[in-house]
Amino acid sequence: MKNRLLISFLLLSVIVGYCLIALPTQKNHMHPRYIKISAEGKPLKPWQGPWACVYDKEKQLLWEIKTDNESIHDGYWTYSWYQNQKGVANFGDCYFEPNRCDTADLLRHTNENGLCGVQTWRLPNSEELASLVEPPSRPGNTHIAHDFFLHIQHGDYWSSEQTTKLSKHFNQFKEGAKSVNFHTGTSMTLPYRNAAFVMLVSSVTDLPTSQVSGREALITTPKEINK
Repeated sequence: MKNRLLISFLLLSVIVGYCLIALPTQKNHMHPRYIKISAEGKPLKPWQGPWACVYDKEKQLLWEIKTDNESIHDGYWTYSWYQNQKGVANFGDCYFEPNRCDTADLLRHTNENGLCGVQTWRLPNSEELASLVEPPSRPGNTHIAHDFFLHIQHGDYWSSEQTTKLSKHFNQFKEGAKSVNFHTGTSMTLPYRNAAFVMLVSSVTDLPTSQVSGREALITTPKEINK
């Protein structure tokens, strides 16, 4: 009788242990810096979606989130660097408008549409862009908070910093703009004519500084810097 009870106890322990190991661990969606924002400008809880922007409460910056739906925010589109008649126009690879594929065009469309309730979108400076770099959460992922910043490619992303002298490799083009590569997590200067990726940013205020509770809030006071 005692042996049967002992065997039954051991079998039960094995079954319980197996179930505990087999159960998937609940994923932690929290991040110390980032808050998901809906397309209408409403903060979301960490596990909610879909989201169109991410707010960095440490830097007080709102970031555009890329898509894979062939809209103007598709993460696979690339752009030549072109701002205020400086750079090279229409040298990227995108399809949302005929004969235009550069950073100025993406900015114009995004501000006209008021993504996430904001119309002060701009190119980030290299420091802002580099602040997003962090070790990949999983092997093969990009050097960014992958669970918040969707569809980020293994390649170069334009910053706003221009008129930078190019290295010997690109010496024939004389000058270009700085970029950050989320595959390597490093920065470099590229010729304006290069087709690189873009993630827009805006400086905003009046956004919660902690993860949002059940109440809703709106981005009400956008503020632009580095005009």
